[in-house]
Amino acid sequence: MRNNDMSHLRQPVRLLQWTLRAWLIAGVALTVGGCSLNQKYSSSEHESLSLAPQDLEEHGIAFISPSMAIGNEEDRQTLALVFSSTLHEERPDIKYLSLPETLGAINRAGLAGDYRRMFDDYRHTGIFEMETLRKVGDVTDARYLVQLKLASFSQQTRGRYSMLGFKLFHTKNANIRLFFQVWDAENGTIAWEGVEELNLAMDTFNERDITFTTVVEETARNLIALLPKSEEVTAERDADDTEAVDPPRGASPVLANKAKEL
Repeated sequence: MRNNDMSHLRQPVRLLQWTLRAWLIAGVALTVGGCSLNQKYSSSEHESLSLAPQDLEEHGIAFISPSMAIGNEEDRQTLALVFSSTLHEERPDIKYLSLPETLGAINRAGLAGDYRRMFDDYRHTGIFEMETLRKVGDVTDARYLVQLKLASFSQQTRGRYSMLGFKLFHTKNANIRLFFQVWDAENGTIAWEGVEELNLAMDTFNERDITFTTVVEETARNLIALLPKSEEVTAERDADDTEAVDPPRGASPVLANKAKEL
């Protein structure tokens, strides 16, 4: 008889337990929500072999097909698009042809077969055949050709900070290693090259991975910032940065804060 008398109390007790658990998780989320951890580790190296500071501004560049790590072949267009878009934003002084524009010019000139053979040779030798390289430069009207090589890319997710059977945080990691080469189409040599290894990590409630595009955008900004630039471009960029940080006297505080954020 006692068991029957207590049975009607079990459901409210369970409901109370779940309610307390939900409030506890919500409280923890609010407490640590502003403490999510974003970490970035990067290592870059570059060497200018024959590229002078004003060369890219005077002669322009064209993007040719990137070389991709196994498993990332479908990201070829994304990689080239992100780099060309970032170049447009960071170095508007450099005229360029995006990968689709380069491929279109090559195909219109009837060089598709030569282009394919040039890349077949490159996979075995690491060298682009000079005659075809010169033809690509001619049809694109660009002396310098950019070739990207994705050596590796990986993503990882790990659950952290479990409480009452719930995972409050997910640690997201993404790592990329990428080479950036500038070839001189006139003489068939590498004029400039750089490499970047970047690792991004963050603790988040969101279950989505750090995207390939996000990592490539960060890598592109880092490598493009290393490209040689003339003194005029450097001075203009420094002036723009100064104006963004120090708005004119009398400017709205809201606009001043926005300028600093940018």
